[in-house]
Amino acid sequence: MYISEWELILRLFLAVILGGLIGFERERHNRPAGFRTHILVCTGSALLMMVSAYGFSAHVGSNYQSDPARIAAAVVTGIGFIGAGTILQQRGGIRGLTTAATIWVVSGVGLAVGIGFYLGSIVTTAFVLISLLSLRSVERSFFYRRRLKRLLIRAVDQPGLLGRIGFALGEAMVNIRKSELSTPEQDDARGDELVDIEFLVEVPGDINLKKLFQDLYQLKGIIEVHWEGEMATGLKDGQEHL
Repeated sequence: MYISEWELILRLFLAVILGGLIGFERERHNRPAGFRTHILVCTGSALLMMVSAYGFSAHVGSNYQSDPARIAAAVVTGIGFIGAGTILQQRGGIRGLTTAATIWVVSGVGLAVGIGFYLGSIVTTAFVLISLLSLRSVERSFFYRRRLKRLLIRAVDQPGLLGRIGFALGEAMVNIRKSELSTPEQDDARGDELVDIEFLVEVPGDINLKKLFQDLYQLKGIIEVHWEGEMATGLKDGQEHL
């Protein structure tokens, strides 16, 4: 099997373009892996695919049969480590799953370009961009009516605490799916034992989060409220911490 120099350059250039298009969308949203990372992943995958398919043909005998799928399989496996590095766990939530998925797809696009599967790589890139740019509004319209969220509350450990929190959530039509209570820890500055309570809740799409946070902070002993990894504090007029 043989590939000309111009064909090699064309495939690498196409990998840069396709990877850059997806990476540019991620960069616009200030994601952990952006423009350069997606270009590097796509171009590197294309190069490794070409090395696997064409790089050894001149150094082996006529009876040798190459297996391009071997390096391709290794790329797909190895790219998981890069994708895992883009997933960030914050208090009450996880971010970066979509970016990790785009890196995985970009590696596939690079492999397709490297083996000369141009139509598949271009169409896949188009579908990925449509999914990232256009389907966000569709998701919000059809799937955001009721969604599972994580709510983390730090409070002074005292009798009836869970009941008061549950009542406030119920008044806001928030359904508690799961709750976990941490071991109380002594806070010397306050002179009280503090406890963290993590809730997995189902919320209606028209919920007034500002009012919910205000109601929670009015409860006796509530110190901090975290919603999907971000802290809800202050809640002055015109401000919403989401």
